[in-house]
Order: sequence, then C-alpha cells, then structure tokens
Amino acid sequence: MDKKPVKLFDSELKVMDILWKEGDVPARHVADALARETGWNKNTTYTLIKRCIGKGAIERSEPGFMCHALIPKEDVQEAETDELIEKLYDGSAERLFSALLSRKKLSARQIEKLEQIVRDLEAE
Repeated sequence: MDKKPVKLFDSELKVMDILWKEGDVPARHVADALARETGWNKNTTYTLIKRCIGKGAIERSEPGFMCHALIPKEDVQEAETDELIEKLYDGSAERLFSALLSRKKLSARQIEKLEQIVRDLEAE
C-alpha cells in the first residue's frame, strides 16, 4: 500500500528547503536562516518546525534540537507536480507540458534536451 504524500504548505516548504540544502542542522540555524531570508522571528520558525514534525516530515533529536528531514525533496516535488496536474490540467500531463512550452521561446539546445528526456522515458 502506498503511503499518502505529506502535504506541506509554502511556509513549511521553506523550512524543509533549509534541511534539504544543508542537511541536519539545529532548529536555531533554521530560524536564523529564515530570519535573514524572510524576516520571520524565531517563534514563527519553531512553530513551523513543530508542524512539520507533526506531519512526519521532520525528526527532532537532542542535543541542540537537531532537525532531520524524513522525506526527500524529490518525493515532495513529485506529489506537488501530481497535484498541479490534477488540479489545473484535468490530470493531463500533456496539457501541462504544452502550457509550459508555450510560455517561453526555447533554444535549439533546450529543445534537444527535451527530446532526449522524452526518448529516455520511452526507453524505460
């Protein structure tokens, strides 16, 4: 049975992003980084860390209130992409792909990379 993906809000994703980039760090480090990045105070960050712990996204250990990400960034990206496709594109990855490609003029090199991705997916 597949485990249901953890739903994280944008503010919680900011906390997770620190852990994904820097690995296991004390909560104080996360609070300091987010104070610089967003202007949040320490209590706001600690509340978000506790929410992530409650959702099973972060594990806390002592000493020093060390924070460890329990879910990989790739899992969250996959779940968020699936939700986006379902919510905005009626479940059609093709419609999402078409919308993305129509937004920006691509170089020949970028088109070549996309074609390679499609070939690789077909080979799987």
